[in-house]
Amino acid sequence: MGFQHPSHSVHVSSWRPRVRVIDPVKAATRPSVRNFPTTTLYASSSTPSITSATDRDRQEKKPSFPVVLWRFTRPHTIIGSALAIPALHILASPTYAAAFSTRSLASMVYAMIPALLMNLYITGLNQVTDVEIDKINKPDLPIAAGDLSKRDGIITILIALVVSLILGFAHPIYGTQGLNVALWVSGILGTLYSLEPFRLKRFPFLAAFCIVAVRGAVINAGFFAHAKAAAATAASASTSVWGCLMNDPRCWLSSLYFAVFGIVIALMKDVPDVKGDALSNVRTFSVRWGPQSVFAGMHRLLAVLFLGVGLSFLKGAVTALALTSASSISSLVSSLPRGVWMIPVGRAVVGLSAMMASWSVHAEARNVDPTNPQQVYQYYMHLWKLFYLSYLVLPLAR
Repeated sequence: MGFQHPSHSVHVSSWRPRVRVIDPVKAATRPSVRNFPTTTLYASSSTPSITSATDRDRQEKKPSFPVVLWRFTRPHTIIGSALAIPALHILASPTYAAAFSTRSLASMVYAMIPALLMNLYITGLNQVTDVEIDKINKPDLPIAAGDLSKRDGIITILIALVVSLILGFAHPIYGTQGLNVALWVSGILGTLYSLEPFRLKRFPFLAAFCIVAVRGAVINAGFFAHAKAAAATAASASTSVWGCLMNDPRCWLSSLYFAVFGIVIALMKDVPDVKGDALSNVRTFSVRWGPQSVFAGMHRLLAVLFLGVGLSFLKGAVTALALTSASSISSLVSSLPRGVWMIPVGRAVVGLSAMMASWSVHAEARNVDPTNPQQVYQYYMHLWKLFYLSYLVLPLAR
């Protein structure tokens, strides 16, 4: 029952507004429009041309292949590999002068090319096999964003793999055992990590092992042995990877340090990717335990690692300075063999850098929400900067 005026009965349901679609240009030139209830929809004849122009702009603004290739390499990983090789060459050299000899520099350059190609293969393979996951977790990657076809990606990584392995043994002097161990083992582990039917990234412990092994023992021990072998006049047991790990503290300590750092990188990289990994049934530690637990555990582990290294090297600097003490700084420098004074100074630089890095790890983590992928990713990239810093000061760790 509804209310009606006693003298006028209006059936609202029988009335409909008249809808007219007119062209705005014609409407402007029409002399008059009848004044009755009308709903007017203006059809824009320019919409198709605007859409076409937008599509043309997107095609014209598509990045060039070199730019796409650079993004495809995952620059933060390739920069880490590029810094590792010269740092390990300098560390493995008996003196700083020997590190910059013609033969040592040639060894660095020769090792750099296949190493970076292998890095491209490993990171590229991961993108080729993770396209659907990357559309959720990392939509800006070249294949996920549509800037690089999957076919072109496959061709690129296959070329990188083949050329890398060929260069590993092509040179009679610089094709060392250490270089080939680094290339072959990292290539095999990278393949097992991403490719079916193995796809070890589905299993948290095995996935972490792959990353830790490559970033720890494989790269550091392999290129350390390569540097010693390339500088040696004759092959010896001490220039093998196993010989360096067993007999040279600089080799196994640096490998241990970067193995622990590799654990942090391996687990922290999965924290912002929880959503895509869970939907794809990739049961990372972050999916199993939650991003908050993994984030807290990893940033504390790294802070403790830096703190321990910092205290150890500061203590070593004091010890080295005490052993070479003299009445004054000038007499100290003049009485020491050339370059010996670099040992306490280098240790002090390493120690202070590690202490500052430990503070940075903790300070930057304060304002990060582990459930916010963007914030965690920015923090993850901050850790890579500390990774670069570690290789920059590594030659001073004597």
